[in-house]
Amino acid sequence: MKLNIALLAGDGIGPEVIDQAVKVCDAIATKYQHEITWQPALTGASAIDAVGEPYPDSTHEVCANADAVLFGAIGHPRFDNDPSAKVRPEQGLLKMRQKLGLFANVRPTFTFPSLIDKSPLKRERIEGTDLIILRELTGGIYFGERDRKDGGNTAFDTMTYERHEIERLARKGFDMAMKRSKRLCCVDKANVLESSRLWRETVQGLEKEYPEVEVSYEFVDAVAMRLVQWPNAYDVMITANLFGDILTDEASVISGSMGLMPSSSVGSKVSLYEPIHGSYPQAAGKDIANPLATVLSAAMLFEDFDLTEEAQAIRDVVNKSLAEGIVTEDLAADGKAYKTSEVGNWLAENI
Repeated sequence: MKLNIALLAGDGIGPEVIDQAVKVCDAIATKYQHEITWQPALTGASAIDAVGEPYPDSTHEVCANADAVLFGAIGHPRFDNDPSAKVRPEQGLLKMRQKLGLFANVRPTFTFPSLIDKSPLKRERIEGTDLIILRELTGGIYFGERDRKDGGNTAFDTMTYERHEIERLARKGFDMAMKRSKRLCCVDKANVLESSRLWRETVQGLEKEYPEVEVSYEFVDAVAMRLVQWPNAYDVMITANLFGDILTDEASVISGSMGLMPSSSVGSKVSLYEPIHGSYPQAAGKDIANPLATVLSAAMLFEDFDLTEEAQAIRDVVNKSLAEGIVTEDLAADGKAYKTSEVGNWLAENI
């Protein structure tokens, strides 16, 4: 297969972890006789420095014409510490999601046998956890009307959803549930929010099209509690943008490290694959960042192109690296830590 992949390294540790994912993908391409063309493009703080905006038109053109996008991270402390900044790296991420139509963020949460005791949660609570949270990505409070009034002393942000936005995400959730254990949980706040009542109404209207799927409806505050008490109670979950943003970060601690969790953002034409962690600027350039989440995001990319053997090969070699202690300092148990680049080299060589 020939794949044209846009490569958005971004900021902080983004370029370092992306480099390792490229090594792994190229090794897969060699082993399974695929051809990958990489198309690098600027985004985030690096794009602001170069052209004055975090997601320039030239980058969008590269992404829109690609088969997929492999993305590193966005963010820089000089913008975080400047409340008056008019242009921010994170604006590029929101713009990219909107312009590419990336409406569903797919966040798997699972455990690794060799790292089960690194989780802050008890082994018996998390063993065997394998769930997916689908977060709506282009609507809700992050994109609703916002402003200040009363001389700047009152601020408001509006959570707005249209039925079609909910429906397309819900269908994605139902389809995923059909391929898994046929359980779907809609997470909302329907006892308070009108937008959540529209969510329930829309999902309930789709139930008859998926009679094999067992659907449950839970309030987000209850889920926030149950997710760390009984994560095995969930399989596929769907939720709004804000709720999903919070719950996916909560779920990420189950594995024991944010540096291990991959994700994808699904669009109608092109999808994006990225680690869930941020740009970690304190580690930038030190060759110490954990690249495994980015590598596993590349596995999700291959999976979505029905290259299941290739995706499994990546997951297998990652599990092997964890079991053998070929890991960066955040996971090193006996003081023996490998550099980011060394882990990438080991993974590629073992493939």
